[in-house]
Amino acid sequence: MCRLGSAKPGSWASFWAMLTLVGLVTRAAQKADVGGESAGTSINHSQMLLQRLQELLRQGNASDVVLRVQAMGTDEVRVFHAHRLLLGLQSEQFRELLSNQSEVVLQESRDCAAVFDKFIRYLYCGELTVLLAQAIPLHQLATKYRVASLQRGVADYMRAHLAGGAGPAVGWYHYAVSTGDEALRQSCLQFLAWNLSAVAGSAEWGAVSPELLAQLLPRSDLVLQDELELFQALEAWLGRARPPPAVAERALRAIRYPMIPAARLFQPQACSAALARHGPAVADLLLQAYQFHATSPLHYAKFFDVNGAPSCPTTTSRLPAAPRGSSTTRPATIAAPASRRSWAQAGHDSGRRVTWNVLFSPRWLPVSLRPVYTDATGTALPLARPEDGRPRLVVTPASSGGDAAGVSFQKTVLVGARHHGRLLVRHAYSFHQSSEEAGDFLAHTDLQRRNSEYLVENALHLHLIVKPVYHTLIRTPK
Repeated sequence: MCRLGSAKPGSWASFWAMLTLVGLVTRAAQKADVGGESAGTSINHSQMLLQRLQELLRQGNASDVVLRVQAMGTDEVRVFHAHRLLLGLQSEQFRELLSNQSEVVLQESRDCAAVFDKFIRYLYCGELTVLLAQAIPLHQLATKYRVASLQRGVADYMRAHLAGGAGPAVGWYHYAVSTGDEALRQSCLQFLAWNLSAVAGSAEWGAVSPELLAQLLPRSDLVLQDELELFQALEAWLGRARPPPAVAERALRAIRYPMIPAARLFQPQACSAALARHGPAVADLLLQAYQFHATSPLHYAKFFDVNGAPSCPTTTSRLPAAPRGSSTTRPATIAAPASRRSWAQAGHDSGRRVTWNVLFSPRWLPVSLRPVYTDATGTALPLARPEDGRPRLVVTPASSGGDAAGVSFQKTVLVGARHHGRLLVRHAYSFHQSSEEAGDFLAHTDLQRRNSEYLVENALHLHLIVKPVYHTLIRTPK
């Protein structure tokens, strides 16, 4: 049994001394405000007050309630001598629980019991330090005892660490689903989509649930080397999870087989254990893939819907990840190769290429902010400040090879960040011609600051993707 603090006899003195201090501070501030001074004087002893509250919790002075926190399945009990007023101010649940009793036994999971001292300290001081492994138990305690401010704070912490690549995205996704936290669920989904290639090669992939897999597979913003990599990751998941046949077949039908080059399609057909078991369920999709590669996409679009189901467009490629070993770019240089193959997925058009011009400016200024030295009367006007500029990326075709009916090109730029030696995707922006269309392209970055969170070894990692999107044309009657 672990005991934290002890009540002392005659114990209201310390508590009233603390309240007296608050009153003195308040009256001093009021006198300064009404003294006729042009500028009021602020007296801030809030840090001293927090120290007094922390000491009040540690020593248990003037406590009027006892919390016995027992870890489920163990005999371990932690005892906290607390104060009904302070607990009730922060937690409606505690206010109801302690309204007519002075001692309660709280049954908590082992993880929650281990961080209960941090939780109770937050109720007194309004602050705590969170570690990754403590995020879920602290959020569970905040949810159970209806401490809304702590719920929001921990959820914000989880979303921020997902963006930096530090959080366990799969585990946090399943937790967000269980608690109904839609914002956290969407943040986890976005991180997993942008970093699926990295996640599929990690231990987290084995913890993916069928429900999460069903959310990921239809997305067009999955960042992967290619569609075959996704098929191989799915096959590994099927081998470990061994889901019911209906689940396996739904997952296999979410693969975009036309996006696998025809010559490589033979490999899964000949060697895949998953296709050996569930081949009939995807036979029509494999036939469709060979048909897609056998003719031009535009001719194919006259007879078939190239977009497939709205939730899973079969001929829309994912976002190919940066090639392994690709170089990084300094903030002042062009951010990506200037040439990309357009019809890379369709064998019929594998020889066609479109050349693109790429312009990257780390401090582009809109016309309204560009330097103007004099106005019409010759009066000098102030120059725009360097911090008014923000990064901009412009992608335009250098040739007419991209002009084709039924085809448009989507540009996507991936912004990388390094975490524990892995290069992860921090943001993805899609646009037609210029990142100005995205509106928030690197809006809050400072690429000139050496310790900017967007720079890795003083370089900015950008990977530009230009991919064709095929559109259904007028159908030819069958």
